[in-house]
Amino acid sequence: MSTSDHFFEKVYQTARLIPYGRVTSYGAIATYLGAAKSARMVGWAMNNSHNQKEEVPAHRVVNRKGLLTGKQHFEGTNLMQQLLENEGIVVVENQIQDFQKVFWNPSEELS
Repeated sequence: MSTSDHFFEKVYQTARLIPYGRVTSYGAIATYLGAAKSARMVGWAMNNSHNQKEEVPAHRVVNRKGLLTGKQHFEGTNLMQQLLENEGIVVVENQIQDFQKVFWNPSEELS
């Protein structure tokens, strides 16, 4: 298993812990995993998450401003938004509303 494969698996394990109705950011996961400058690698992991045997709630991972920057990696135009809205998260123009209220920080929640 390569270093990036191992990192991706840790990203998936963390993403699976994001509670229903909450979101986190690529950077928050990277920081939690001790790789603060690796937010982009977390994004690559999320883009590849549909290939995992165990489901990864990649729709719950957004950018640090609450924007749905990964939405083009979901089937259909608005699947990411629909999945979030199904969990009670309000999205307006690709922006999560009340972002701080629904934000889940793994470094705080899992310590």
